[in-house]
Amino acid sequence: MPVRDIGSRRDRALTDDVKAKIIEQIPGLRRFARYLARDADHADDLVQETLIRALGALPQLDPGGNLRAWLFTILQNVLRGEWRRRRRSPVRHDVSLDSAPEPVRSGGQIESASLNELASAIRKLPPRFREVLMLCGVEGFDYEEAATILGVPVGTVRSRLSRARAMLKDWAPQ
Repeated sequence: MPVRDIGSRRDRALTDDVKAKIIEQIPGLRRFARYLARDADHADDLVQETLIRALGALPQLDPGGNLRAWLFTILQNVLRGEWRRRRRSPVRHDVSLDSAPEPVRSGGQIESASLNELASAIRKLPPRFREVLMLCGVEGFDYEEAATILGVPVGTVRSRLSRARAMLKDWAPQ
């Protein structure tokens, strides 16, 4: 659906302001989905499903609420639903680490090698640690927002983030 078609006459709840705020969040949603899904095409599908669900549930959004956290929560729920369906499915859809997205390259070789090593280490993290690291470290959510998105207590977010950082530190070359 083209962006200009979002919020047609039948959907008066979607103002230009809300539309702009949703569109503003798409790059962050894609970035988070890419690290969780480890596949760019799958990540785009997750973001598309997230936006479809968000638009369908827009009347439920608290006008004073945090739209960004709400969208990320929907994305997290879409991904969890897929994980549950895959566990019950007799067919396995495992994705290898080799198909994970490559990091953006910097200008120098040393920086590029360091970024590659960091991205590789992040991809090796278990999903529950990787998602907290991405939400707090990359997307800039505070602990409370990340806890709301993930549906866990704030202490769990802090613990997972601490453990993720410790794992990355252990894996860092000396």
